[in-house]
Amino acid sequence: MSEKIVLGVAPLGFMWQTLDPFLFCAHHLDRYPEGNEKMGPAASLEGRNIGQDFGGKDGWSMYHGSEVPGFPRHPHRGFETVTIARQGYIDHADSMGAKARFGNGDVQWMTAGKGVVHSETFPLVHRDKKNTTELFQVWLNLPRDSKMVEPHFKMLWSEDIPNKKVTDANGHSSEIAVVAGRFGDTAAIAPPPKSWAANPESDVAIWTIKMESGAELKLPPATKESNRVLYFFVGESLQIAEENLKVGHCAQVQPDAELVLVNGSEPAEILVLQGRPLNEPVVQHGPFVMNTQGEIRQAMLDFQRTQFGGWPWDEDAPVHPREQGRFALHGTGGVLEER
Repeated sequence: MSEKIVLGVAPLGFMWQTLDPFLFCAHHLDRYPEGNEKMGPAASLEGRNIGQDFGGKDGWSMYHGSEVPGFPRHPHRGFETVTIARQGYIDHADSMGAKARFGNGDVQWMTAGKGVVHSETFPLVHRDKKNTTELFQVWLNLPRDSKMVEPHFKMLWSEDIPNKKVTDANGHSSEIAVVAGRFGDTAAIAPPPKSWAANPESDVAIWTIKMESGAELKLPPATKESNRVLYFFVGESLQIAEENLKVGHCAQVQPDAELVLVNGSEPAEILVLQGRPLNEPVVQHGPFVMNTQGEIRQAMLDFQRTQFGGWPWDEDAPVHPREQGRFALHGTGGVLEER
């Protein structure tokens, strides 16, 4: 009897299920209207639970924002955020003095380590057209010996992210953006230095895949010890080995098996999260992810006492000027990148 390749299937919700070393993946897709003078929605906010608006009324949410959608300043400790901005813009500011505007394919990778406070807002820069915003935010755990490292902020600009194009025997193509790890001979940009992904034995991979209608794609094998999950979020149907996956579902697969994907009649998009598990206890309390309840209590005390370095900005949810392009300032007095 042949080895089972698809180990389990589950529907996708707002928070996508992940496996160790990942903690979860949030998929935001908001079809915001035109922006107003403050880069918030040029629409009434009546009927929304402002400060806790996750309802998706009219196809979009304000989240914790009151004027501009997003997430005003909040702390993290003990893990990393990998934010893949697919459409629209994200304005970032943090307690390290770093700030950025990124979007349309850019990726921000932030190691929270011993503690960082940051803000993420979604500026609606267009006043004459819709402001669709789409992103993944993936939480990647840190191993026990790296949970208290210094915070780190890194931008992976869309122009620099390696892309692999594969054409099958029938001339149908697939394109793989290699955010982390490698796809065959195509290697990603190096992650932050203390990330679990920086360990050569971690086998961490983050890929976004686009497949033409009817395309066939073979995924290179991972190590036997790794977890690998495919998230099928755009398309109609996808054949994985001998199993058909409907759009809006994820599949855990045997990581070291030869894996052939055959797309259906509509263009498809897939997110792949893969990595060798940490196999360590996970204790989470909101934005803190540690190994023990005692460490969680200490994180709360440390934040109350130090605010993880304080907040150098005048507002809880800074928004950069409307005309500002994509950029990143790496800490107070640090390197400025402009795109």
